[in-house]
Amino acid sequence: MDEISEEDQLDRQLREAAPYIDDNGFTARVLQQLPAPRRTRRSFRGAVLLAAALLASALAYVASDGGRFLIVAMERLVTLPTEWLFALALGSGLLVMTAGAIAAIAKASELQS
Repeated sequence: MDEISEEDQLDRQLREAAPYIDDNGFTARVLQQLPAPRRTRRSFRGAVLLAAALLASALAYVASDGGRFLIVAMERLVTLPTEWLFALALGSGLLVMTAGAIAAIAKASELQS
C-alpha cells in the first residue's frame, strides 16, 4: 500500500512540476497529419452476435427435447433424501467459496505486483 501512495505522490509532483512543455506547434502538426479515425459499424456486429446467441439457444432447446432435462433434473432433486440435499448444498457452497477465495487472492497478488 505504501508503494501505491508513493507512486501517487510522485505522479502528482511530476504533473505539478511542468504542466505544459512548449514544442513550437510540433504536437499540433503531427495530429493534423494523422489520418481520420475510421468509423466501424458496431450495430451490425451486435446484431450478428445476438442472432448467433438466439440460434444457439433455440438449437439447444430443440436438442434437449424442449427443456425436458430440466424437469427430469428437478424431479431427481425432489426425490433425494434430506441428507443428500444437505451434502449437495454444503458441497456447492464450499466450491463457490473456494473459487471466490482463489479469485480474491489472485486479484490481491496482481495489485501488489
